[in-house]
Amino acid sequence: MSTETSLGVTPTGTLNSSGADLQLTNVTKRFAEFTAVDDLTLTIPSGSFFALLGPSGCGKTTTLRMVAGLEQPTSGEISIGGKDVTKLSSHQRHVNTVFQSYALFPHMSVLDNVSFGLKRQKIAGATEKAKAALELVELGHLGARRPAQLSGGQQQRVALARALVNRPAVLLLDEPLGALDMKLRRQMQVELKAIQTEVGLTFIHVTHDQEEAMTMADTVAVMNKGKIEQMGAPRDLYELPRTAFVANFLGKSNLMSGQVIEDLGGFVAVNVAGSRVLMPKDRSVAHSGNVVVGVRPEKMRILDMNMDHTHTDNQLTGTVLDASFTGVSTEYLVEVPGIGTLGTFSQNLGQRPAAPGETVRLTWEPEYSFGLDGGDGPEAVTEAESADDFDGELEAEVEPA
Repeated sequence: MSTETSLGVTPTGTLNSSGADLQLTNVTKRFAEFTAVDDLTLTIPSGSFFALLGPSGCGKTTTLRMVAGLEQPTSGEISIGGKDVTKLSSHQRHVNTVFQSYALFPHMSVLDNVSFGLKRQKIAGATEKAKAALELVELGHLGARRPAQLSGGQQQRVALARALVNRPAVLLLDEPLGALDMKLRRQMQVELKAIQTEVGLTFIHVTHDQEEAMTMADTVAVMNKGKIEQMGAPRDLYELPRTAFVANFLGKSNLMSGQVIEDLGGFVAVNVAGSRVLMPKDRSVAHSGNVVVGVRPEKMRILDMNMDHTHTDNQLTGTVLDASFTGVSTEYLVEVPGIGTLGTFSQNLGQRPAAPGETVRLTWEPEYSFGLDGGDGPEAVTEAESADDFDGELEAEVEPA
């Protein structure tokens, strides 16, 4: 078995896995009268791909800055691998950051960009380690080029290689794909996840892009106004949101206010604007009184009024406001009296599309319903309300490693 160097690179140049737990305990950050992060307690296991997801101003980048050592918490403690790093400066923490704007030195070659930090620290074998990092991101053949000679995706890989070459215990990703076009961004999502799996480091990804978080992360924490609204696996958050904010921010949701009128054992019946809607108890945070019934648009079906349907529950009648052809499906907006505008998708399987102005029925299976507290209304905002946005960029304060 090869003996690892202190940077986690074997003498043959192969990068090896090593990560560390990250723990935030009762962390608060205040700027004058504004609380950016509010009593946040969070444990991110070693080797996981973790995403902090939320709108601008929610506190996600402020959290990242405190982990990086660029901001000091007003109160609370931050530890990495069991070591308290709260008072340590950024260069004393075994943490590196990948930025949206790459922050590469334009006058240096790709290889020199990656090896720069190692050479400055007088680390032995800096060039070999940099070559190994470039091979990891499949750019070993482009080491002699300048950053301007690379595509945006290639530059992002160089930035990633430069961050990985120091073998940080935790790698911070601050909106790293935001400058790329959609096709390249999706490609890089897959590649980033594959690299994280290969190297086994702890990745913490900050983003406002729901698809990006759900595609790459093992665990997603949805932040709002300095707190975590809900945390879990991407599929769990999407299928079973616990607040209107999460339901609205993570994809689209149809939310309808109602009152529980009957207990059916595993389900409750809810009166929604005069219609009877069934909702599973194990998918609801409230089982009596006022509730909010939610259903994802793709779970709903749109039916012609002349079509037979055996169930009378979970049916709403409304008027088509808009029909948008998207290729594989058509998105409908339907105005339902007493509820408002609901959305649904219909697969384009050759059936006659519903036209604006047409009266239709919306229906869905009861097990697709989820329930929120009655005070958590459908109008819940999805943008953090703050006069100041403290979720700024990090790169102005961090010199490339």
